[in-house]
Amino acid sequence: MKDLFGTALLDYHYGNYTEDIITSTNISDDDELPLPYLFRDFKSMPKLEKRALKLAKGCVLDVGCGAGSHSLYLQKQGLKVKAIDISKGAIEVAKNRGVLHAEIKNILDETETFDTILLLMNGTGIFQELSQVSKYLKHLKTLLNEGGQILIDSSDIKYMYEDEDGGFWIDTNANYYGELDYFLSYKGEEETAMKWLYLDFNNLEFACESVGLNCELIAEGKHFDYLARLS
Repeated sequence: MKDLFGTALLDYHYGNYTEDIITSTNISDDDELPLPYLFRDFKSMPKLEKRALKLAKGCVLDVGCGAGSHSLYLQKQGLKVKAIDISKGAIEVAKNRGVLHAEIKNILDETETFDTILLLMNGTGIFQELSQVSKYLKHLKTLLNEGGQILIDSSDIKYMYEDEDGGFWIDTNANYYGELDYFLSYKGEEETAMKWLYLDFNNLEFACESVGLNCELIAEGKHFDYLARLS
């Protein structure tokens, strides 16, 4: 990984903002990811993110923290927060912005326990593929204190396969439709392609049941997105 995401965050944070990140997938064209959005305050966050942050309690793990916006809000509310991300640049930015406890770490390498685990901005993405969901959920379960919760969001992207007549052109012989190849570029340089998973609620609920987690639908957004609480 070249960490172009981290490079972009560093550029913005240190006043070298000249262009945005470009993302695409195997089923969608290029789209801009505005860097200012990654530094948003609570007022500018989507409804589901606000709801998740309001539900956070106790000792919190912010998974895939990015520039640290969620962690900073929770710190201001008096919560103890640990922020992790695989991006070295993101962790440098998060620390510089004031996140007190931030580490470069993959969630599968985490061993501490928490009262709340946050996986936001399509938190199921890190699972990569449907076949890996149970493995990640089993590990996340070991990180929960008694009475703890996992707050996770995602979207059912079935709508992206809808044709003009209202039918769907999903290949039933192919992999799960939420498994995407994700591409990112910044300032003309391309990042190594990665797997990214959008998971519909029914499949998340089924996976949770298989590993002994309760899955509760907390809220739904306007565009097939949802927030769930696992416990």
